Amino acid sequence: MRRATVLLSASLLTLAASAASAANNATPHNLILFVPDGLRALKVTPETAPAMAEVRDKGVNFKNPHSLFPTFTMANASGLATGHYLGDTGTFSNTIFTGYTSAPAGDTVVPFLENDAVLGDVDEHFGGNYLNEETLLKLARAKGFSTAAIGKLGPTYLFDHTDRADKAGAHSIVIDDSTGAKNGVPLSDDMKDALTKSNLPLTAPSRGDNGKAGDAKTPGTTSANIAQQAYFADVATKVVLPMFKARNKPFVLVFWSRDPDGTQHNQGDSLNSTTPGINGPTTMASIKNADENLAQLRKALDELGLASTTDIIVSADHGFSTISKQSKTSPSAKVTYADTPEGFLPMGFVALDLAKALDLPLFDPNDKNAPVGANAHPKAGNGVLGKDPAKPDLVVATNGGSDLIYLPNKDKKLADRTIKALLEQDYVSGLFVDDALGRFPGTLPMSQINMKGKAATPTPSIVVNFRSYVEGCNEPTNCSVEVADTVLRQGQGMHGSFGRGDTMNFMAAIGPDFKAGYVDALPVSNADVGMTAAQLLGLRAAANGGLEGRVISEALPNGITPKAVAAKLISKPAANGLQTIVKYQRVLSQRYFDVAGFPGRTVGLDEETGKEKTAGR
Repeated sequence: MRRATVLLSASLLTLAASAASAANNATPHNLILFVPDGLRALKVTPETAPAMAEVRDKGVNFKNPHSLFPTFTMANASGLATGHYLGDTGTFSNTIFTGYTSAPAGDTVVPFLENDAVLGDVDEHFGGNYLNEETLLKLARAKGFSTAAIGKLGPTYLFDHTDRADKAGAHSIVIDDSTGAKNGVPLSDDMKDALTKSNLPLTAPSRGDNGKAGDAKTPGTTSANIAQQAYFADVATKVVLPMFKARNKPFVLVFWSRDPDGTQHNQGDSLNSTTPGINGPTTMASIKNADENLAQLRKALDELGLASTTDIIVSADHGFSTISKQSKTSPSAKVTYADTPEGFLPMGFVALDLAKALDLPLFDPNDKNAPVGANAHPKAGNGVLGKDPAKPDLVVATNGGSDLIYLPNKDKKLADRTIKALLEQDYVSGLFVDDALGRFPGTLPMSQINMKGKAATPTPSIVVNFRSYVEGCNEPTNCSVEVADTVLRQGQGMHGSFGRGDTMNFMAAIGPDFKAGYVDALPVSNADVGMTAAQLLGLRAAANGGLEGRVISEALPNGITPKAVAAKLISKPAANGLQTIVKYQRVLSQRYFDVAGFPGRTVGLDEETGKEKTAGR
């Protein structure tokens, strides 16, 4: 009865939001979704990012924002694009195990998804749409909107990825790093002509120096991604928006800014040191770069007379942390590697440590399944474990602030051994296990964090969250440091963890369908952004899964403001006393996950547990 009441209340709120939207907007307004990749909420001030600060302060300030965990780009792009959580979209991280060998990804079973050709290949393998849900731009395009996605390779294409046609009008305009290259989404003749008339090249520029990550002895970049993003901004403002205005019908534009994410990853301000980490001058230049892209878009709307009819939602995909490569317990940190400072964790430390603990051979899926020898590590960190690499017992998909582990044979005994091995490592802070494998002390079921749904891709067996802590300032979400399984170095930037430094992304909105000068204290998520955008545009998708965000009714004129409550989930303790704890907020039936992990090992997770709900029994 209680659940029925909650669902009924949620339905009434949605209907109220629909009525409010319809009353204000019989003909849907235009929408721009601007994604400043990897922007931390509290780094935005009138001095550091005036354009974004203005949207926040004059429009809606979402003070309680949430990235979806694992806090990676493609995972959150799937939420923004569909309004669904990862258990439905199957985009569990940037690198996933697909169960087949993907040729465009380099003949590997663990493809990195930020690649248009890889996305096309994965789509083909999983029935033409690996997300298993409809995307915002495809729905809008089918309803007659003009649609475009511009920016970072991977998430840009995801917003309309299933109909890769080259005839004019058959696909959303897609402009990303691969535009003009063999694997890029083809441009229509109209777009080619318009680009040429605006003196813009048909091929996107590279990142140049911004793409240089350095190595253990050479610092990474000290340049923001200026040139490439200037091209994307010029395409949007000088070609796409004028084209849309001329069509005289509603439009949807997604602009995915690689900065500050790309620069924070590669920055060379802090080689092998956690301070200043991602708070140095290069990072600040990248935040300014993204902000100037937004300012250029808003200026173009003004000049084209489109500002009063265009909603703008700004939503970063995730926050960010500085990388730590240190562990006192890891066997792999005690081995010498040619490319790793002595005593630091090598890339692929999870695969290496599990191979040792489980006494299983380790092979490199990014090197034709070659055996990983002594004093070596997997090239990309990923690993397949077992006697036969073509039929592995365990697969590690390396991602950054968290990793995915797959057990293709669903071996419960191996799952138990793997969990016990992980619980011995000081770099682990929280474990989530596929419900189908059963319950294990120290862990929580994946269903509790919306990672079990109608996904078409294989569901991970174990999700490993890494330790995070605060260093360098008194503001935790600005100075989060996390252990990360990555080729990048200590002192550079990463995300993916369940710490609040990664789950707290920047979110704001402004326009005719949003309140003005409104501070929203309720929790909101990237899945909510996808659902709210679809609502504003009058779009309805036939959902396959039920793990959906909510319409952010309180931010809409005449919308209803629900209440939020805070709660925790606590696992049974492991033999060594460790318990996975999830702090979350709830609005009606919707959960918003703040932080999770082991007490003392995750930014934002306090030591106090109190009398809270226990799960995983």
